[in-house]
Amino acid sequence: MASKTNEMIVRPLEAADLDAVIAIDTATAGRARNGFFERRFAAAAKDPKRFVYVGAADNGALKGFALVRILAGEYGTADEIAVLDAIGVEPAAQGQGIGQALLTQIDEAMREKNIREVRTQTDWTSHELLGFLEAAGFELAPWLVLSRDVSHPADW
Repeated sequence: MASKTNEMIVRPLEAADLDAVIAIDTATAGRARNGFFERRFAAAAKDPKRFVYVGAADNGALKGFALVRILAGEYGTADEIAVLDAIGVEPAAQGQGIGQALLTQIDEAMREKNIREVRTQTDWTSHELLGFLEAAGFELAPWLVLSRDVSHPADW
């Protein structure tokens, strides 16, 4: 599952890509999430059928990545769905179609697995990412994600 667009090669990520993925994510997210990516890569190595991880490389240097988990029974459905856990493109390489190439590769992999839907979530103040996701065809889902602070006793 590798494809080439101009000088960019979109290919499966490897364990050796972990540090580059963390560096790209840190540059785009503004904070390091080493533990998150270390756990995701370890889970993918343990059960590769449940993950699709792709990277875009230019002359061997990773410029972008996308991490997808495949889940069954989530969100109230019996069908398998894909969850885009993370996507990132090196800041200097943004706007060159790398994110689109990554999602195209993800879509192809999902069709091969007979998975019809990719879901994701993000902070609603991440305007740049939301704009990218909208341009990529993502739409608001018909449900709400709710959270509850459990750090203090409830008075209900």
